[in-house]
Amino acid sequence: MLRVHDVYINDERFQATEVNLPKTNLLMIESASGYVMCGALDVELLRTKLVSRGIIAARAVGVKTMDDLLNGTVESCTQAAEGIGICEGMPIREALLCMREHETHA
Repeated sequence: MLRVHDVYINDERFQATEVNLPKTNLLMIESASGYVMCGALDVELLRTKLVSRGIIAARAVGVKTMDDLLNGTVESCTQAAEGIGICEGMPIREALLCMREHETHA
């Protein structure tokens, strides 16, 4: 099953996508400039082979629901995410707000 819906952080709207697969869920929340995702995100691939794309992305691990993702913390992120102030240990909500702030200055 695929579910796309809005989530709000401080009155800012983000798009959430949930994909229910056998034995796992893929979870993602996106803004216009980047996204956060569950542990399925291959941050190492984005940091190495796809670094030239400048993808702003962060990963939270151990999350099973959208609420878990929203309330999680950044386990790892791309160099482009670091460049806008996102870092390991940061709350996911704060990382998403950094992405939104980046959109207004881009």
